[in-house]
Amino acid sequence: MESCDCIDTQWPADELLVKYQYISDFFIALAYFSIPLELIYFVQKSAFFPYRWVLMQFGAFIVLCGATHLINLWTFSMHSKTVAVVMTVAKISTAVVSCATALMLVHIIPDLLSVKTREVFLKNKAEELDREMGLIRTQEETGRHVRMLTHEIRSTLDRHTILKTTLVELGRTLGLEECALWMPSRTGMNLQLSHTLRHQIPVGSTVSTNLPIVAQVFNSNEAIMIPHTCPLARIRPPAGRYVPPEVVAVRVPLLHLSNFQINDWPELSAKSYAVMVLMLPTDSARKWHDHELELIEVVADQVAVALSHAAILEESMRARDMLMEQNIALDLARREAEMAIRARNDFLAVMNHEMRTPMNAIIALSSLLLEIELTPEQRVMVETVLKSSNLLATLINDVLELSRLEDGSLELDIRTFNLHGVFKEVINLIKPITAVKKLSLTLMLAPDLPVYAVGDEKRIMQIMLNVVGNAVKFTKEGYVSVIASVAKADSLRDWRAPEFYPVSSDCHFYLRVQVKDSGCGITPQDIPHLFTKFTQSRSGPNRSNDGTGLGLALSKRFLNLMEGHIWIESEGFDKGSTVTIIVKLGTCDNQIESSSLQIVSRTRPS
Repeated sequence: MESCDCIDTQWPADELLVKYQYISDFFIALAYFSIPLELIYFVQKSAFFPYRWVLMQFGAFIVLCGATHLINLWTFSMHSKTVAVVMTVAKISTAVVSCATALMLVHIIPDLLSVKTREVFLKNKAEELDREMGLIRTQEETGRHVRMLTHEIRSTLDRHTILKTTLVELGRTLGLEECALWMPSRTGMNLQLSHTLRHQIPVGSTVSTNLPIVAQVFNSNEAIMIPHTCPLARIRPPAGRYVPPEVVAVRVPLLHLSNFQINDWPELSAKSYAVMVLMLPTDSARKWHDHELELIEVVADQVAVALSHAAILEESMRARDMLMEQNIALDLARREAEMAIRARNDFLAVMNHEMRTPMNAIIALSSLLLEIELTPEQRVMVETVLKSSNLLATLINDVLELSRLEDGSLELDIRTFNLHGVFKEVINLIKPITAVKKLSLTLMLAPDLPVYAVGDEKRIMQIMLNVVGNAVKFTKEGYVSVIASVAKADSLRDWRAPEFYPVSSDCHFYLRVQVKDSGCGITPQDIPHLFTKFTQSRSGPNRSNDGTGLGLALSKRFLNLMEGHIWIESEGFDKGSTVTIIVKLGTCDNQIESSSLQIVSRTRPS
C-alpha cells in the first residue's frame, strides 16, 4: 500500500460519534444532490423565472458541497492518497464556486430589492385601481338612477306632473326627509313654495329673492349646502329635540316658462331660476356624498329641459288651436267672398245682357238721327246722346271684363294673327279722332318685327286702343306716335318693377310698343295710381273728366296674363308722356303658311 501524506496518527475516536458523523454526511450528501433536481424540475415547470444562470451556479455549488460530504465518508477510516487528492480538489472547487456565488448575490440583491419596490408600487396601483373601480361603480349607479329619474320625469309633458314626479323619485332614491320646490312669483321679487314631497306644511309660503342665501344659490351652478335654519330650508314643521339635518339647494333654470297661469305660477317669470331644496332625515348621522350631489345637479338640468319641452308643447297646442280657429274663419270668409263674387258676376252678366240691347238701340238711333238734317242745337244734343251712349257701352264691357279677370274665369284666345294688321287697324280706328283734333298720328314698325305672331289678338288690340286712345284724348295739339319693335335684352327690364323677369327664347319673343304724345303730361306722384281701377288723374290743368278709369287697369291685367308689363314715363305738366308696353308673343316659323291658314280660317264661315 502507498504511503499517505495525511496524518496517520489520529486521536482515539469514539466509534459511536464516528458512526453518527458518517450517517450525517451521507444524508447531507443525499440532500445536496436532491435539491438541484428539485430546482431543475421547478425551472422546467415555471413559465417565467429570472436569473436562470444564477440558479445554475447555485446548483453547482450545492452539488459540489454534496460531493465533498460524500467523499468525506472515506476519510473516517484509513484511506489512500488518491482519496485525499480527490477530497482536496472537491473542497477547492467548492470554495471557488461558493465565493463566486457570494459575489453574484451582491449584484442580485439590489435587483431583488427593486423588484420588491415595484411590488409595493404595483400594490399601490392596485389599490388606486380599486378606488377608481369603486368610483366607476358609483358613477354607474348614479347614471342608472339618473336614467330612471329622467325616464320618469319625461314620461309626461304636464308641468305639475313633472315636478311632482321629480320630488317623489328623488325622495325615494335618496331617502329624503323632505323635498320642496320654490318657484318665482309673478313679480319676480319673491320665491313661492309650490310643491312639497310630504305635504307637511301648506304651499304658498314666500321668501324674498333679495336674501343672501337665495343669491348664493342663484349664482352657483352646483348643489350647495345651506343652513337648516335659513328661510329656504323651512319646509317642515318645527319638532322637538333632534339632530340638525343636512340640507342642500340647487337652482333649476326656467328655460321656456312663458305662460304659467295656474294658481301661483307667473305668466312671465322675472327670474330665470327656481330653487329645489332637499333635506336628509333628522336624528341620523347621514351626510351628503359627492355622487348624490352630482345626481341632484343632473336631475335639476333634466327638470329644466322637461319643463321647456312642456312649455313648447303647450304653446304649439295653443298655436294649433288658434290656427284652426283662423282657418275656420278664413274658410268661412272665403266661402262668403266666393258667394259674393258669384252673385256679383251673375248680376253683371244679367245687367250686361239686359243693358246692351237697349244701349245698342240708342246708339243706332242716334247714328241715324245724325244722318238727317238737324238744327245745330238738335245735332249737339244728338251727338251728346251718342257720345254718352258709347261711353256707357264701354263702361259696361269694361266692368264685365274686370269681373271675369278678378274671378279667374277669363281665358286668353291664343292663335296666329297678323301683328302688322293689328297696328294698322288700331291706327285706322283712331285716325278720325286725330283728324278732328288736328293731331299728327304716326306708326313706325321696325324691320325686324314679325308679320305674324301667336297670341290673343283681341286683347292686344284692346290694349292698344286703350293706350293710344288715352294719348289722343289728353293731347290737344301736337303729335301721337306709335313705335313697335322686337324688344332687346337690355330694354326688357323696368327698374320700377323688379319682380318682372322676362327671359327670351327661340319659341317666343317680346314685343315692345312705345306710345308717345305731346299732351298735358302727368306728375310722377300720380303715375302709380293710373293702373288702379276707377282712378283718374286730376292733377293736370288740361285733364278732362271723360272716361271711367278702367282702361289702363284692364290693360295691366291683360298684360299680366300674357307675361308682359306696362309703365308710364312723364316729366310733368305739358311735357307729354311715354307709355311702354312689353308683351310676350309666340313666334311663327313659316309666315306664308300661317298667312294662308289664317285666311282660310277667316273665309271659311262665309
